[in-house]
Amino acid sequence: MADRALTVAAWESLFRAQVTILRALAAEFPSDIISLNEYDVLFNIARAPQRRLRLKDLNRSVLITQPSVSRLVDRLAARGLVAKTPDPADGRGTIVALTEEGFALFRRVAFTHTDAITRHVGDALDEQELRELIELCDRLRRSVGPELADGSAAPATGGAPERA
Repeated sequence: MADRALTVAAWESLFRAQVTILRALAAEFPSDIISLNEYDVLFNIARAPQRRLRLKDLNRSVLITQPSVSRLVDRLAARGLVAKTPDPADGRGTIVALTEEGFALFRRVAFTHTDAITRHVGDALDEQELRELIELCDRLRRSVGPELADGSAAPATGGAPERA
């Protein structure tokens, strides 16, 4: 078992690094086009098979609450960026699919956002350090249990765009 003071210091360092980088990313994010939360939804759908995802699974992957996700998906659907359909395997469920317009917007924003991530994270660490950071963060996530770690492999602000 690790020393408590060292554990708390490590947590504070990780937390402060995350907040600092998220602030820098948010300052550069094209929020006049789409919000970070909207981007997070589009990102998670874009990486799903066939760019379709059950609303229930989307709720597990994003960092906002379930009622907020439902309202956000409704707003994205009204803008034509996603389409909602009943789940054929479960009539109670909803499938959310990225439209071509939604995918085009996601890609455009993702390229800009990925450049910012690369500058703020990739330029600060070498490739081995980045691999170690991934491993350490994955271990931390797994340590809390699969029910909380599920779907969190991709952070709300992360990800390179999938190639069409």
